[in-house]
Amino acid sequence: MRFSFLIIDNNTITIKKTLELFENFPNYFCAGVFKDNQTAINQIIKLKPQLIFIGIPFKSNEGDLSFTTITELFQYVDTMPYFIGLTSSPNYALEAIQSGFSDYILKPLNLHQLGKSLFKFEKRNPSTSVATICIKSYSDYQFVALQDIIYLKADNNTTDIQMHNGKIVNAYKTLKHFEITLPFYFLRIHKSYIVNINHVSRIHLSKSKCYMNYNEILPFSLNYRDNIDAIVRKINI
Repeated sequence: MRFSFLIIDNNTITIKKTLELFENFPNYFCAGVFKDNQTAINQIIKLKPQLIFIGIPFKSNEGDLSFTTITELFQYVDTMPYFIGLTSSPNYALEAIQSGFSDYILKPLNLHQLGKSLFKFEKRNPSTSVATICIKSYSDYQFVALQDIIYLKADNNTTDIQMHNGKIVNAYKTLKHFEITLPFYFLRIHKSYIVNINHVSRIHLSKSKCYMNYNEILPFSLNYRDNIDAIVRKINI
């Protein structure tokens, strides 16, 4: 996975079709699907996705997710996401582009259209993935490969980082710090746990259990159900 994206739409058919088409692009991870504007804005600020698909026009019980609202995001994010509008009419295209959208796709969406838009996105946004992080414990600095981290566990105001070789690295940072700074494929599933979704092998919803490779079983809480749903989508692909 190289890129994360969000879908903001209240058209169930469009959402389903978009997710199905993305099964052909394994380098992309759907970090969330949102149908109301306030949740969408909050999650854009929190998750910092590189790519966002928005159904146009977007309407919900809270009102429209207007082009002006998208423009206002420039005040809250360091790097503006790449917005692609999904619309059944070209009438909205010009206004969308003027408001900060980078592209638009006319519905019904198909594989060729999506592929062209993703190609343009990747040309403008080359992947800059981080391979390691530096963990500081007093005067000790350890360089840890992200791919080797299975999960992180809160321990008061410190964090225990579980590695795939069984080693535990202690970090003098809170779990909240890592929730903000780690790449998109690290998701919080519980007040005490963040998991590397590349090491998740099974999700048992009725038991609220997250099964990791290497025989680890972690609990998850309903407060982080959106993140669990994102992991399920990834596993199903």
